[in-house]
Order: sequence, then structure tokens, then C-alpha cells
Amino acid sequence: YIRRLLSTFTAWCNSHLRKAGTQIENIEEDFRNGLKLMLLLEVISGERLPKPDKGKMRFHKIANVNKALEFISSKGVKLVSIGAEEIVDGNLKMTLGMIWTIILRFAIQDISVEETSAKEGLLLWCQRKTAPYRNVNVQNFHISWKDGLALCALIHRHRPDLIDYSKLRKDDPIGNLNTAFEVAEKYLDIPKMLDADDIVNTPKPDEKAIMTYVSCFYHAFAGAEQAETAANRICKVLAVNQENEKLMEEYEKLASELLEWIRRTIPWLENRVAEQTMHAMQQKLEDFRDYRRVHKPPKVQEKCQLEINFNTLQTKLRLSNRPAFMPSEGKMVSDIANAWKGLEQVEKGYEEWLLTEIRRLERLDHLAEKFKQKSTLHESWTTGKEELLSQKDYESASLMEIRALMRKHEAFESDLAAHQDRVEQIAAIAQELNELDYYDAATINAQCQGICDQWDNLGTLTQKRRESLERVEKLWETIDQLYLEFAKRAAPFNNWMDGAMEDLQDMFIVHRCWCCSSVINSFFVHTILITAHDQFKATLPEADKERMAIMGIHNEILKIAQTYGIKVVGENLYTVLSPQDISNKWEAVKQLVPMRDQTLQEEVARQQSNERLRRQFAAQANIIGPWIQTKMEEISHMSTDIAGSLEEQMSNLKTYEQNIINYKSNIDKLEGDHQLSQEGLIFDNKHTNYTMEHVRVGWEQLLTTIARTINEVENQILTRDAKGISQEQLNEFRASFNHFDRKRNGMMDPDDFRACLISMGYDLVSGEVEFARIMTLVDPNNTGVVTFQAFIDFMTRETAETDTAEQVMASFKILASDKLYITVEELRRELPPEQAEYCISRMTKYIGGDAPPGSLDYISFSSALYGESDL
Repeated sequence: YIRRLLSTFTAWCNSHLRKAGTQIENIEEDFRNGLKLMLLLEVISGERLPKPDKGKMRFHKIANVNKALEFISSKGVKLVSIGAEEIVDGNLKMTLGMIWTIILRFAIQDISVEETSAKEGLLLWCQRKTAPYRNVNVQNFHISWKDGLALCALIHRHRPDLIDYSKLRKDDPIGNLNTAFEVAEKYLDIPKMLDADDIVNTPKPDEKAIMTYVSCFYHAFAGAEQAETAANRICKVLAVNQENEKLMEEYEKLASELLEWIRRTIPWLENRVAEQTMHAMQQKLEDFRDYRRVHKPPKVQEKCQLEINFNTLQTKLRLSNRPAFMPSEGKMVSDIANAWKGLEQVEKGYEEWLLTEIRRLERLDHLAEKFKQKSTLHESWTTGKEELLSQKDYESASLMEIRALMRKHEAFESDLAAHQDRVEQIAAIAQELNELDYYDAATINAQCQGICDQWDNLGTLTQKRRESLERVEKLWETIDQLYLEFAKRAAPFNNWMDGAMEDLQDMFIVHRCWCCSSVINSFFVHTILITAHDQFKATLPEADKERMAIMGIHNEILKIAQTYGIKVVGENLYTVLSPQDISNKWEAVKQLVPMRDQTLQEEVARQQSNERLRRQFAAQANIIGPWIQTKMEEISHMSTDIAGSLEEQMSNLKTYEQNIINYKSNIDKLEGDHQLSQEGLIFDNKHTNYTMEHVRVGWEQLLTTIARTINEVENQILTRDAKGISQEQLNEFRASFNHFDRKRNGMMDPDDFRACLISMGYDLVSGEVEFARIMTLVDPNNTGVVTFQAFIDFMTRETAETDTAEQVMASFKILASDKLYITVEELRRELPPEQAEYCISRMTKYIGGDAPPGSLDYISFSSALYGESDL
């Protein structure tokens, strides 16, 4: 055992002493005077020791050895039971212990892989380097090295040109070990420190000897390790950059698609060209409902997701020490929010316009139908009247006939005057249709003009005929008074029955409540209609008396004719109305009365149904509206609550979000009731202050708020874990932020932020420049407010261990062998293919006379990664 250690330690010491032009033959003797011991320490440490004593006396030797031991102790090494006297006296055990201590401190201690101890770090390094090789399984520093394959694998991993590993055999341990020793000594400047026979023929080779020898390989390949570390750092940085670029591209794509959808949708909502028919306008309303129910909700989600993606990307950029992402012009989150706001403003105006147009068309349809009915009735009455008035029958008539014609004309004039109101009503309806922009106003106007022209002509003809009859009136002496009285009383009564029948058949006045401004007015109008109808029915007995009186005149005529034997021949010359006409029309009036009763009752039932719809909608809206407001307030409280961990907050918010999503069925039911109200032309509701528009906007805001709040907590977790801050620190940050969030809106203005910093120990009383610098960090877009996420980023930024442009430059410099440029071949050799091609495609050409063609500038590339220049 001692012999093997002597051989290994001697070879190790000589591998360093030869750099100073000397060596030792015997550790036991050659270190006794302390001179070569001090020289060895100077070579391996690169530092100067105190000047040695030149004397040869024992105390000189002890002084030199003590200087060496003191130097070792100054490097943090505890020398237990090792004194200068034992070394000077040639104590072999103590001398070997000292050399092992030196090897541990200067050859092994600095070896550390993933924060392990020196021995474990060296072992982990060996395991990683030899992992891909068959028949190699490094578990320790003794029996794992007996077959020589582990040493050959270490050499082949770093210098595959020195050993053909495929030709090695596990059953040739001596050959394998000697191959490794010879190659290491010849090409790697590692002297032979071990004996192959000793290793193979020893059950458990000496651990210290093998550790010493293997550590030489670690230091020999340190340059390659440094390059590998540099390559790993670069790959990590590039991976972050590639991921961030992908997120930026996704944001740009989503933003473009959403803005394009808004751009296409707004002109459709701005189109205020009204359709001519009620059916077409109702189809427009149905299209708008499809837009609200089907097309818009996914876009609401896209807008919310876009904001979440933007916030997540900015958090990742801050955590990786990258500059903030600035979207293309016109695609900022604020631009999308403004475009969305414009969409909703146009959307609200569009729905109001649709409902107004539907009400207008409803009114127009009623008026047009009423115009048609009145015009048809009037034109029916005027049929043949111009012919009648133009007749010259009085020129050849008898006295009795002339008088009859005169009385008949008087009756006609009375009838004509009674029809004046109807003509004026027709003209008034036509005027209203014109004012309401009726689509077929030209036809209405033409018909109205024809009626008015005909009416004027009738007046002229009537006047002319009267003048003609008056000229010959003096020729007539007598007339049958009873016929005349019948005619005079029958005509107004007939006109009254015509008016009564017209009113009883007028269905449109029953339905005019749609234009009333409130439910109270609607019922009030119907009450008036019912009262008026009751009053009309109360007049029927008097009317029946008038009918009986008129019929009595006819009976009197018959009685006189019978009494005096007068034969009544032909019809009453003074009127076209016969007793049978009066009786028939009277029966018709009596039949219309109960029909009118039924129509009014049906309209009352319809109004009562509308009232139920109003109450049904209001009952739900009065619950849903406050529920949404309460949830908004609760989410606001949860976002500022510092109780519990972020994971607990996240769990609570997720539960809240699911509860909100489950509530969607209530919104859908309210939408259904709202649609029923619109289909019933109900546009007001005194039972609630909440409209469907209020509920829709509130619901969309609630969905967006809970999603945004969850994203804020996710970003806080991401920040906490990446920055290494504790939950207690995060709670402390939240408490400070909440205290100075005066408006309780999740933001601080600059003055409150300054006060917050001062309260946490920052000296900003007079440091305007320093405060301005901090504001550029927490508010890069100059919005005038500081969010909680920006506040956390700032509070953790100073202590965060993140990659920097300088670190990346240093890593590239290692791969480039200290050159100021790097070649394409070096990048492809040292980096994985994807990362290598990423660098090659983005690095600019190196400008310098000492570089070969095609060399690349890694310095400007590293700066660009961190926003210090354009990539």
C-alpha cells in the first residue's frame, strides 16, 4: 500500500516540479529540508512563498517546512497532527499525509459539479463522461477502474483521435491500462503514476492513488470542460430567446386576426340603411342576435387570452433579463382595447337603431292598412256619384219628380258633408306616412291625390247641380213630406251606422299600445277604449229609438196610402236608402258589437301576458345584476388579499372561475326571456333598472376580470419561483403595495410609489434622477401607474441571478478560443444543430483584418440578445 502511494505521489509531484526544472527521487528524503516542498507549492498555486532559509542546520529545515505548512493553512486547510519536525525527521506516514492534503487542496478541492463535494464532483464528472461507453460503470475510485476501460473512455471522450475504443476488450485489463498510461504520458503530459499489475492484482486498488491520477485527467481536459459549460450557457440563452420569439409571433398573429375581425365587423354594425319591410328588418335583428350569441363570445375569449399571453410574455422577458416586448404599431394591448371599445359603442347604437326601425315599420304597416281601409270605403261610396251629379234628369221631369230630385240632392249634400271628415283623415294618414318615410309613399300619395281631386270635383258638381235645381225649384209646389223626412233622417242614421261599423271593425286602434311609453299608459289607453266601447253600447237604445222612428215614418206612409187608397209605386225618390237597407245595416251593427268586445278582451290578455314577461325578466335581472357586481367586488378583494400562499389563491380563483362558468345558464335563460320580450315588442320595464345590455357587458367584464386575475397570480408564482423569493417576502411586498394603493384599483401612481419606496428604506428624498431611473424600470411604457407585477419585478431585480450580455460574450469567447470572432465551423462543432444554425442566421459578419472570410461577430449578437442593439 505504502509503495503504491509513494509511486503515485512521487509521479504527481514531479509532474509539477519539472515545470521548475527539478524533480524528486524519494519523498521521504527530498522534502526534509523544505526547499522543494516550498517550490512545489509555488508551482501548483502560482503564488510566491516567503524566501527560504539557506542554512543546512535542523532549525533552518524546520523553518522552511513551517513556511510551507503555514502557506497550506492559509488556503483554509486544517493540518491535523502534521508538524514540521516529523517532516524534517523523515516520518514517511506524516509526509504522505501532507502530500495527500496538498493534492486534495490544489488538485481536487476546486472540482465541483452541480455543487457537490470535491470527491463527489470528480466522481460525477467521470460518470457523465463515460456514460455512453459500453462495459463502463464508474461507481467509485477503486474497483471501477480495474479493467482500464474507464480511463480509455475518458481519453476517447475528449480526444477520440488518440484511442480506437471499439478495439478494446474487457478481458485485457493490463493492455487497456497500459494503453491509457502511455497515451496520457505521450499526448496529454500526464506522467505514469500507477502500475497496471498492481491495479489488476489488487482486490481493491488504492482510492487515493486513483483519485490523484484521475484528477490529472480532469485538469488536462479543463479547457474542454470550460468550452462545454460555455456552450451549455449559450444554448440556454438561445432557447429562451427562441421561445420568446415564438410567443411574440403568436401574439402578433392573434392580435392581427382579432383586429381584422373587428375591422370587418364595425362596417356591418355601422350600416344604418333600413329595409323596407318588417320581415327584412326582423331578419337583421335575428342576424344581430346570432352575432351576440355565436360570433362575439369566442372573440371575447380571444381578447382575454391575448392580454394573458401578453402579460405572460412580458413576465418571461423580465425574468430572463430581456427587453420588454413592443408589438407592431397598432397592435398594442391598448390598441386592441380601444378597437374593442369602438366595436361595442357601434354595437349598442346598432341595436337601438334596429329596434327604432322595427317600431317605425310597425307603425307604418298599421297606418298603411288603415289608409287602405278608409280609401276603399270612401272610393266605394263615391262610385257613380259623379255620373249622378252630372245627369240632366230635371229637364224632363215632372213637378213631383223635380221636387224629389231637389230633396234627394239635399240628402246627398248632407251625406257629402258627413264624408268630409273621412277625406280629411285619409289625407292626414297619407301625410304621416310621408313624414315616417314609408317606402311606397308614391303610391299612397297618388291614391290620396286622386281622392282629393275627386272630392273637389264632387263639390263642384254638387254646387252646380244645386244651382240648377234651385232655378226650377219655384216650378215645384208640393212634395211628399213623409218621404222627405224619411230621407233626411235615414241618411244621417245610415252615416252614423257606417261610422259605427268602421270603428267597430277598426282593429288597428286596439293595437296602438305598442307605441305607448310605459306599461301604465298602455293599460290606461286600453281602459279608455273599453270605457268608450261601453259608452257606445249605452247609446244603442237611443239609436234603436231613432231606427224605430225612421221605420215609423215608412209605416206612416204605408198607412196613409192604405187609408186614402194611394198606390205607392217605385222607390222613395229622395233617397237611395230603403227601410230594408236600414234594417240590414242595423243587424250588422248589432253583430259587430260582441266581436268588438272579444277583440278588446284579447288585447287586455295580451297586455297582461306582456306584463308577466316584464316581471319574469325583472325577477331574474334583479338577481343576476347584483350577483355579477358582488363577484367583481369579491375578485377584487381576493386579488389584494395576502392571506395564504399563491397556490391557495390560485386554487380559490380557479374554484371561483368554475362557479362563474356554471352560472352561464342563468345568463342564457335571461337572454331567452329578453328575446321573448322583443318579439312581443316590449321595449320598457319599470320593474328593473337592469337592461340586457347591462347584464351582457357586466358578464363579459366578469369573465375577463377573473381570467386576468388568475393570470396575475400565475405570473406572481412564476416571478416568485424564478427570483427565489419566499412566500413571506411576497406577502410583505403585497402588504406594502396594498397600503399605498390609495384608490384600491391594483395600481400606484408615482407619488404613492415614491412614498412606498421611502417606507421600505430607499433614500429618495432628493434623488430625482434615481427615482426617474426606477420609474423607467417599473413603467417602461410611461402609463403613469405602477402595477403589482412591476413592483415585484423591481423589488427582486437587484438580487436576481440572471444571465447577462457580458456572461454570454464570455461564453462565446471560450468557444472561440479567446478570439474576438467565431467561425461557422466552431459554432457547429460546439453547439447543438438547432442553436448553431440560429446563431449563424442572425450573427453579422465580423469586421476586422485578422479574421478569415465568413467569421462572425458574437459580441454584437450577445448585446442584441439583451436589447442593447438590434438583432
